[in-house]
Amino acid sequence: MTPDVHQQNKQLIGQFRAALYNCDSATLPGQLRRLFAPNCDIHLAFPFEDLTGPDALFERVYQPLLAAIPDVERRDFIVMAGEANGQHWVGCAGFYTGVFERPWLDIPPTRHVAAMRHHEFFRIEDGRVVEMQALWDIPQVMMQAGAWPMTPSLGVEWVIPGPAVQNGLVTGPHDAARAEASVRLVSDMLAALKRSPQGVEAMELDRYWHPKMMWYGPAGIGSMRRIAGFRRWHQIPFLKAMPDRAAILENGALFGDGDYVGFTAWPGMRMTLSGDGWLGIPPVNKKLTMRSLDFWRCENGLIRENWVLVDLLDVYHQLGVDVFARMREITYARQ
Repeated sequence: MTPDVHQQNKQLIGQFRAALYNCDSATLPGQLRRLFAPNCDIHLAFPFEDLTGPDALFERVYQPLLAAIPDVERRDFIVMAGEANGQHWVGCAGFYTGVFERPWLDIPPTRHVAAMRHHEFFRIEDGRVVEMQALWDIPQVMMQAGAWPMTPSLGVEWVIPGPAVQNGLVTGPHDAARAEASVRLVSDMLAALKRSPQGVEAMELDRYWHPKMMWYGPAGIGSMRRIAGFRRWHQIPFLKAMPDRAAILENGALFGDGDYVGFTAWPGMRMTLSGDGWLGIPPVNKKLTMRSLDFWRCENGLIRENWVLVDLLDVYHQLGVDVFARMREITYARQ
């Protein structure tokens, strides 16, 4: 019997997840070196940006996080794997948690338990991670610390739940036909969204989205339920501000595993900020790229849940806004 490569890859990333569940700063560097290729490409959210190799990942990212949250613990509610463009990927969604004891990225500590959502994708070759694309919801930590200096969210801010049916840790064997059906549904939905200039009817949202859909956006945008909520608090402001937005599917990886579909690309969208209405940002007519890492859960031929992370800090950075400087100003008395 041919080994299920996707199950093997999920087991490999399972070792990474386990290392960050019972995290030990003394052993973590060696664990990362065993799992990641020495020259692996690592693409992270602003301000971490691009790194090379597991040592940089530990020294620049995990070591400072452990200094701020010594009991940090990783929890995943989606782990899926699949193939896209001849490449093998594993996608994970969940959050990091622990007591926020010391400053991190100049965010003042709360001394309470904190949660930071993550979407992380890993490209694997010959049993090693050769590329990582990941977004951490740093604005979520700022909000918990009372330090978010930008506009309030239109949606609801909360600790994002895992899948309603509690099957996000997808187990094998890999069902290629089921995965293909899930990818086809999401691909058709994305194609329909491109018809937005023709009006909401052209996008046929009811054809693809469940009546009780949940859209879990990043901190700064928030979460919403049902198509009406999605349109009012995300889609209408987004399209009004950036009507020419387009996904960069050709440079990304769209893959399925059971009822789940993941998408990763660096960046994943391009657009022009030509209109008003999104995040309180004026229409500066500036071209932008956007890092957006997504997961969808399909149910009976419709999309029931969608987890979305967007690197909002990178968007502000492209616009010349230093969110961290503004945060330091409003928290000056607590620094």
